[in-house]
Amino acid sequence: MASTLPDLPPDVTTQDASRGHILVIDDEPDIRESLEMLLSSEGYRVELAANATQGLKRVEASTFDLILLDLMMPDKSGMEVLREIRGRDRETPIFLITAYGSVESAVTALKHGANDYFSKPWDNEKLLIEIERMISTRQLERENTELKRALRQRYSFPNIVGKSERMLKILDLVAQVAVSRATILITGETGTGKELIANAIHAHSARAEHPFVPVHSGSVPPDLLESALFGHVRGAFTGAVASRKGYFETANHGTIFFDEIGTISLETQTKLLRVIQEREFMPLGSTETLRVDVRIVAATNADLKKLVEEGKFREDLYYRLNVINLALPPLRERKEDIPALVSHFFTKYCRENEKLLDEKRNSRLVFEPDALQVLMDHAWPGNVRELENVVERAVVLASQPTVPVDVLPEHLLEAKGLRIRRDESGTLPSDASLFEIVADYERRKIIEQMEASEWSQTAAAEALRIPLSTLNQKIKRLNIEVRKRSGA
Repeated sequence: MASTLPDLPPDVTTQDASRGHILVIDDEPDIRESLEMLLSSEGYRVELAANATQGLKRVEASTFDLILLDLMMPDKSGMEVLREIRGRDRETPIFLITAYGSVESAVTALKHGANDYFSKPWDNEKLLIEIERMISTRQLERENTELKRALRQRYSFPNIVGKSERMLKILDLVAQVAVSRATILITGETGTGKELIANAIHAHSARAEHPFVPVHSGSVPPDLLESALFGHVRGAFTGAVASRKGYFETANHGTIFFDEIGTISLETQTKLLRVIQEREFMPLGSTETLRVDVRIVAATNADLKKLVEEGKFREDLYYRLNVINLALPPLRERKEDIPALVSHFFTKYCRENEKLLDEKRNSRLVFEPDALQVLMDHAWPGNVRELENVVERAVVLASQPTVPVDVLPEHLLEAKGLRIRRDESGTLPSDASLFEIVADYERRKIIEQMEASEWSQTAAAEALRIPLSTLNQKIKRLNIEVRKRSGA
């Protein structure tokens, strides 16, 4: 059957298009119209793009269950569009449609990530069958993925809080790599939770019943690190009055975690490389070689590639460590996780301080909406660790279940313009932020109106045309000293 439409029922345009969302990218109006009518009659929701540029914009703006893409278009070829889409989206099914069908172009399209290939004129029935099959398969895969993620969130990673897409992908990868023997390199800024991830990998591996040994490389003096890693025998050096096991021997059959691996010396790097390659080492002062079965997980906040280029890190060790890379996102790139993290840390520190707990020993604390907004707006250079410190401070200072904005650290309030910096003369500094300038102006206007209202907050709120509760909040945040009314 060629690409002509069957007779459509009169109420086709009123059907509930709930079977899937399809994008058609084709420069021929007749083709677009034909596909729109065909797909709409089957209950699909259809969007149309008249060229490659328009199609890419629609892909950026919306999520589709399937894309029908013309191979030949005036502004860009379908193959170019396919490559661009696959550069950021490996999952959405894409069917190429072309009048220039050939085995060669079909193979090329499939190599670049197309799911199927149809030539004009296509067979409507076959096209509809393949579209339904592909969308159903993808929906089932998504449902399975979401189910697995939900189960992991509930049962598997109790200490890792995050429901953002970035973190869910990390947890998916953790679940996959945990069961392997592969060496793993975890990268990310300070405070992103690299050791938590390493712990999760160990806990979900076959080595979970054996030791997890963390080595904080940056905090161990270079001259002591080698002895700490490999151990020593009695008399190996001055002060070695007894033999001592090293971290590798202690971690046998388990996992050894190197935090800040980029800080270790080149000499120690050489010996570490041998342990990874040969699974054996020699304690300091010993002539006996010890064999170990240890999984290595390393972490760094440094750019190891750059250190390799600078000659500060061995290239062969870098490639040995970087078998699987887990790149943790900074908190500023997953701010949707902040409320859940706040709740988690509230409960943790309320339990530690035995205060403000409900009958299930969960925290009763919540931030005022404006206080939570300050947290959502902050850039968090210290990442999750910085947020944890802020929440711990709030727990210690809290006297009631609702935590006001004033409890937040000064640097957060200053950055938000809720605390105004002033120089020695009492004026705004030359580098004052827009927040501070606006807050300073707002403070002066409130004081001016309060004075005109003889410090009656009710009268001042009416004059400023804001609720009394809003005025009270602003007085607190802007650190306005309220004077007693004359005669009061």
